[in-house]
Amino acid sequence: MNHLKNNNRTISFIIPAMNEENTLKTLCEGISENVKGLCHSWEIIFIDDGSSDNSWSEMQNLVRHENGHVKAYRFPANRGKADALALGYAEARGDIVFTMDADLQDDPREIPRFLEKIDESHDIVTGWKQKRYDPWHKVLPSRVFNAMLSNLTGVKLHDHNCGFKAYKKAVVKSLPMYGDMHRMVPSLASFKGFQTAEIVVQHHARQFGESKYGWGRMIIGFMDMATIGFLQRFRNCPMHFAGKVAAALILTSMVLTLAGVISAFTGNASAVYLIIASASFLTGILIAMQGLLFEQLVYRSMKNGRQLRVAEIANADEPLPSFESIHSFTENHVA
Repeated sequence: MNHLKNNNRTISFIIPAMNEENTLKTLCEGISENVKGLCHSWEIIFIDDGSSDNSWSEMQNLVRHENGHVKAYRFPANRGKADALALGYAEARGDIVFTMDADLQDDPREIPRFLEKIDESHDIVTGWKQKRYDPWHKVLPSRVFNAMLSNLTGVKLHDHNCGFKAYKKAVVKSLPMYGDMHRMVPSLASFKGFQTAEIVVQHHARQFGESKYGWGRMIIGFMDMATIGFLQRFRNCPMHFAGKVAAALILTSMVLTLAGVISAFTGNASAVYLIIASASFLTGILIAMQGLLFEQLVYRSMKNGRQLRVAEIANADEPLPSFESIHSFTENHVA
């Protein structure tokens, strides 16, 4: 599409796959057809995440027949989508990096629209499957999760979970990827000041195989949400969190101690108050000490070098002005 601003870019597509032998060729052809004219060069990075079917053989065939556009990596066992994406992020050479699912539910015809949005100075563009072809018991928890995560992080998206995303290279090269944090990329990126936009994308029903996700994934998602909330507020100051918990426990121990003393004077003495008060006090002290230990770890990491993202720089390489030039500027400014 000739109205896109930049045809000199390079694009990488990262596609994790597990048991998707029937979809890989079609997806590769769709990407090849829809990326023409939009970039200088492009690549597809397939990651076989421990498939038990012929997915790896199909990937090898695509490597041989796609004139250098396809690379493939194979894990010896299933490691999860986050590890697959981490490998793809490390190997991607494009200025723009796409992530797509291998099951044909993501439509390659949406690629130009993602690039248009990237050209509007967004760092991340994520898809929103407004109309989903999934059962209600998957859709409803997903909507609740997305609403809660948007309110928690301030990154207002309808669909944090959508695997169809486009990133500027700086984003994927600076974000850690572990566990199930691939669903939290816009939230993690917001910590570094990266901006995310959202576009409605066409969602297709799965044609082959079956979904790899169940209720366990949803439970883990809510756990990850708690992690993101903690990191957002306390990643550089863990003592602020530990101190609040410790203070609450120590205050509770003081109240229980007072209750125990009062009960003793009223003739209803009970050792339960003092036992719980002692346990609460000791737990509070231990949590406070642990908070201080984490503060020391943060301090050491900052001392060894802290990467801070700077959006723009002005006049950084100019020499320091002389006293005479400062004095002259001050006089002229006052005059």
